[in-house]
Amino acid sequence: MYARVTTFQIEPTKLDEALEVSRSSILPAMKQQRGFKGVLTLVDRHTGKATSITLWETEADLKAGESSGYYQQQVGKLASFVAAPPARETYEATLDL
Repeated sequence: MYARVTTFQIEPTKLDEALEVSRSSILPAMKQQRGFKGVLTLVDRHTGKATSITLWETEADLKAGESSGYYQQQVGKLASFVAAPPARETYEATLDL
């Protein structure tokens, strides 16, 4: 399994609105992607820092979303809420609980 970790700096006053966009628009799009296994979003309401961890069956599934433009399209839905471009990292997930 593979993970994409994306960290956003969101205006704290816009955090709830950004989370609603994530729930109503981004999550349904994620669920349609091949190999999508789940997502966990962590937020710090005081600073506006949000970290999204998405899980993918294979590395190819994870990368397909980037090469197709899907990832950029979803991140673009949050553009009006973020203070800076998001940081993105990918990992192999080696431990399942």
